[in-house]
Amino acid sequence: MSALQTLAATNIQGNFAAIGYGLAAIGPGIGVGVIFGNGTQALARQPEAAGLIRQNQILGFVLCEALALIGLVMGFVYPVPS
Repeated sequence: MSALQTLAATNIQGNFAAIGYGLAAIGPGIGVGVIFGNGTQALARQPEAAGLIRQNQILGFVLCEALALIGLVMGFVYPVPS
């Protein structure tokens, strides 16, 4: 295999990795939308529980974003084999 073919194969695999991360980021994105949508609804229904609702919203947001960041870091921990 020539050097050009090896480079092309590496670029294609790298592109698949980027597409894979992009698809994996959809899950946390949907999760964050659900968390804040339901949190807003809960605040509208029970404004007196705003502190507890907001605290749980932030905790859920942090856990969802941690999944997205772990997915991003895995691309650097396990690089595309050449």
